[in-house]
Amino acid sequence: MSVHIDQVDRKILKLLQEDARMGIKTIAAQLNMTKTPVYERIKRLEKAGVITKYVALIDRKKISPSMIVFLSGALKVSAFEQIQEFYDAVEKIPEITACYLMGGENDFLLKVIVKDLDAYNLFYAQKIATLPRVGYIRSSFVLNETKNSTALPFFDE
Repeated sequence: MSVHIDQVDRKILKLLQEDARMGIKTIAAQLNMTKTPVYERIKRLEKAGVITKYVALIDRKKISPSMIVFLSGALKVSAFEQIQEFYDAVEKIPEITACYLMGGENDFLLKVIVKDLDAYNLFYAQKIATLPRVGYIRSSFVLNETKNSTALPFFDE
């Protein structure tokens, strides 16, 4: 369900996407507003589910060596409800950081983060190969990450 977002809400959301720790006082100053209406708007956006949570974005390269692999493939299902079996299994695997239902050539796209190629081989054999309802899977290995953003673009209405 869509929530009405005006230009002030968009500016608040953009600022929070840049720095979720930005204080109300700072946001209010940047928008040339007082703190109370900014606070009320943020609370309204949280209550409406527009802002779902605040997180720390971590540079994976500074934590430990890792690689990103995208897996795409097809599902073997005879009813749409059977797709939920696949989703439930994917949800339990921490190495899978994103899952998308796709239209077109592939039914799904998974973003996977593992330590290295040996770890991926083991991960594939133990977790991916056992996923329910999978017809086939293709792996694509990321060679260079040139952009990785969590910030959503805003489109004019």
